[in-house]
Parts: sequence; structure tokens; C-alpha cells
Amino acid sequence: MTLRLGDIAPDFEAETTEGRIRFHEWLGNSWGVLFSHPKNYTPVCTTELGYTAKLKPEFDKRNVKAIGLSVDKLEDHYGWSKDIEETQGAALNFPLIADADRKVADLYDMIHPNASDSFTVRSVFIIDPNKRVRLIITYPASTGRNFDEILRVIDSLQLTDQYKVATPVNWKPGEDVIIVPALKDEDARKLFPQGWKALKPYLRLVAQPKQG
Repeated sequence: MTLRLGDIAPDFEAETTEGRIRFHEWLGNSWGVLFSHPKNYTPVCTTELGYTAKLKPEFDKRNVKAIGLSVDKLEDHYGWSKDIEETQGAALNFPLIADADRKVADLYDMIHPNASDSFTVRSVFIIDPNKRVRLIITYPASTGRNFDEILRVIDSLQLTDQYKVATPVNWKPGEDVIIVPALKDEDARKLFPQGWKALKPYLRLVAQPKQG
């Protein structure tokens, strides 16, 4: 199964370090970040999980739940979590799926086709409260993910869902945004009475709207 942006994220039941969950029910009305790991007790994954744990206050501010996955057994997750806390200075504070039967990995096409029939690639899925997939990123096993970028994308998605804007290259929260081309000037004036800077008729920069 190949997932595309806008698809409904497949639901599943799985054992995790925080008990058995049904994914859609667990997600509730929150956004979700589902991310996979090639294997337990590996160095890059250890750093990623520790950093994700440190980001919990940032995820909470954005109404986001994080959930990890690897194809190792549940008992292995518990032992690994101790290493994560010891080396990264942060204990796991989000569930880690034990996907030993590869059910979830297959649903989300996470198995690395050119490396192993059991290793998952570093897949990332951002899922909105309507359970739709809004972002898919796949990293090679040797490259740790940039979770600051994942937060940035969530900020962009939440902003652009609320307003008729898009975010430009390298945008960060608080910087100017782009009025979507589909919005005509007369309609844009109602939404952005403070005005905007038009570099071209199709490229209109405006101060980031305040989210309510």
C-alpha cells in the first residue's frame, strides 16, 4: 500500500510501551507524528527518541501527539528506554509501538526495500485531527531526522489551515507569509486590511496572521 498526502492514515491496533492502543482512538482530536526506527539499540535512533522526548512541551503547545515504532519486541523497548534516558537525559514520554509482526510497518510502507526485509526506514508521517496524512518524509538509516523541521512544518500546516496563506522558503513562525494566488485582491483586502507587499501580482507578502 502506498500512502499519499491527503489519504486517511490507516488505523491499527498495536502493543506499545504505554499499553495497547487503537491508533485513531488514541489520536483523538490531536495532530500526530508517527515515526519509525530501523532497530532498537542503535545509536542514531537513541538520539532521536531522546530529542523527541525533550520536545514534548512544544508538541503539547501545538496539540500534537508523538508515537514511535520499531519492529522489535515490547520487552526490548523497555530495556532500550533506559539507555535513552541515561545517554540523552530524557525519559520516553510517548508510546513506542512494538511491531514485531510488521503489521504497522507494512500498512505504512516503512520497510527498507534495499537494506533488509525487517528494517524500517526513518519514515515520518504528520497526521491531522481528521486523520489525513499531511506530510511524509523518508530518511536513510544513516541520517538522523531534523525534528525542528517537523515542528516547523506543523506550524505551517496549522497556520495555512486557518488562513488563506502559504509559507515561503525557509519560513519560520513570525515571519511574513504569502497570500495564496487563488485569492483575488478584492477578497484579500477583506482578510488582510493592513495591506501587503506585492513583488509580483502572484507573489504577495503579508505579515503572519495571529492564530486564534
